[in-house]
Amino acid sequence: MIYKKNVLYTIVGSIVFVIIWGALSSRFAENRTDEQVVGISAITVTDTASQIVSETNEHKATVYRSLSCGCCLGYIAELKKQGFTVDVKSLREQDMDPIKKQYGIPEDKQSCHTTVIGEYVIEGHVPMEAIEKLLTEKPNIDGIGLPGMPIGTPGMPGVKQTSYEVYQKNRDNFSPFMTL
Repeated sequence: MIYKKNVLYTIVGSIVFVIIWGALSSRFAENRTDEQVVGISAITVTDTASQIVSETNEHKATVYRSLSCGCCLGYIAELKKQGFTVDVKSLREQDMDPIKKQYGIPEDKQSCHTTVIGEYVIEGHVPMEAIEKLLTEKPNIDGIGLPGMPIGTPGMPGVKQTSYEVYQKNRDNFSPFMTL
């Protein structure tokens, strides 16, 4: 729900902007040729459409999960609930290793699934608050993660028993991203 609302606001705002811009452009058209007015309007519509596509791509998630893992389905359900379009890649256990290697996730930082949203990799059962912070702040990092399968995280049963230490990954360097 977090992101559906943001995309809706972006689309509505963009449409209103194009309408206002069109009205203003026609007001000043007497001093411009038809080609200039059409050109300015086309640039505005193109820029607005690009922004909408960019916002929408940010809310597409690809989840690589092992066929033998059921908790990943709970995580996928939570992503969908939050407004993400999710492409699920169910793989054999041994086929998960190349995915972890591709995204530079060492064994001690791994979990049961790897998610890619835009240019970011999200390893494991990362709470939605951390993903929201990542996508809002857009830091210059490769991604974030939460090792293991902590109780009470999205997709994992039970009640939270301890704080979650979400790490950030920048190339081969790992450091704290946030504590929840």
